Amino acid sequence: MKYRVTILTPTLVGDGNRLSPIDYMVWRDTVNVLDQTRIFKLLAKGPRLEGYLTQLRRATTLDFASWGGFAQNYADRRIPFEDASSTGFWNKAPSESQFIPTFAANTTGPFLPGAAIKGALRTALVFSRAKENTAGELAEKLKDQRFPRRPAEDLERQATGGGGSDRLRAVSISDSSTRPTDNFRVYCLRLSTLIPKGTDQYALGWKQAGRGAIDGKRPEDATPNFAEMAVPGTVFEGDWRENDFLNREEVRQVLRWNKPVTHQMLFEAANQYAEKQITLHEQYAQWTGMEQFAASIASLRQRLETARNEGKALVAIGWGAGFLSKSATIGSDDAGQRKLLGMLPFYQRAIQSGLPFPKTRRIVFLKNRPATLPGWVEVSVE
Repeated sequence: MKYRVTILTPTLVGDGNRLSPIDYMVWRDTVNVLDQTRIFKLLAKGPRLEGYLTQLRRATTLDFASWGGFAQNYADRRIPFEDASSTGFWNKAPSESQFIPTFAANTTGPFLPGAAIKGALRTALVFSRAKENTAGELAEKLKDQRFPRRPAEDLERQATGGGGSDRLRAVSISDSSTRPTDNFRVYCLRLSTLIPKGTDQYALGWKQAGRGAIDGKRPEDATPNFAEMAVPGTVFEGDWRENDFLNREEVRQVLRWNKPVTHQMLFEAANQYAEKQITLHEQYAQWTGMEQFAASIASLRQRLETARNEGKALVAIGWGAGFLSKSATIGSDDAGQRKLLGMLPFYQRAIQSGLPFPKTRRIVFLKNRPATLPGWVEVSVE
């Protein structure tokens, strides 16, 4: 069988690599990734190599007045910004914001790792099999003992099985075939947050690095981030295999699986998980009043209904998709989840604030307006 992943909102599934500001130069609203090997060979023939190496060693960005010709003639890749306004924001951004995470790629081009799809389906399966009071029960269980390094490990094992009885063994998902590089753009993203305005009343704010939050009417003053992302409409395809042997009746009895593990079963779980995420995002859109963002969430809900009718699934994957796409406990009652998260040092401060959790979203800007969430895709199997 073959799977098909259609990008619905700008998506980045990376391999951990980032372009540093000295790996590229911005010219004509395009990120021009320099072919450093060719540049070194060229400069080695003359006296300028030492000056170039000195700037690479000391500077945060390359001086365009001195080395701008490399962007025109020695670019290994050219990745356009989604909108020309991003160039101005890039020029004003702090150096730490100019590191650009890149899409996973091999020698022939960008591809979608199968692990990203399978990991999202695993989380959805755990979510679909968890009870509403799961988080509260887990918090009660852990309050009088040393907090484990992986507190949800038992929950995952109960939902999917452990070791040889892991239900996800029945499905194999390959990496996709590569796609042309013209399906990718560098997008500008900013981190939104909630500012309390009274009892259950909130206003939109934007995170500014090192300075807290600023008023929601001034997103251009917030700290931007940039990322190479697949544009909506891009399609990735690869191999999908379901293990018929493990799904046989007698084998399932030994493994204690109550029903076969198929893409239909996983897609049903994924759509339940997607519906819960979309509901929480709709509430966030109502609090913040971002019109284009709210319209994007409404569009995702419509796409979810269509996907269910057509035997497909919606999932949120990759960089920027946020806590809601990676936690299987978002279906638990709010008090139980907050109690559990409050026991984790990383989340204690956010929970103690009393604000909704999570109070932030990474927002993709389109045409210089806050528009959508990153990472939403549609998965089908043929």
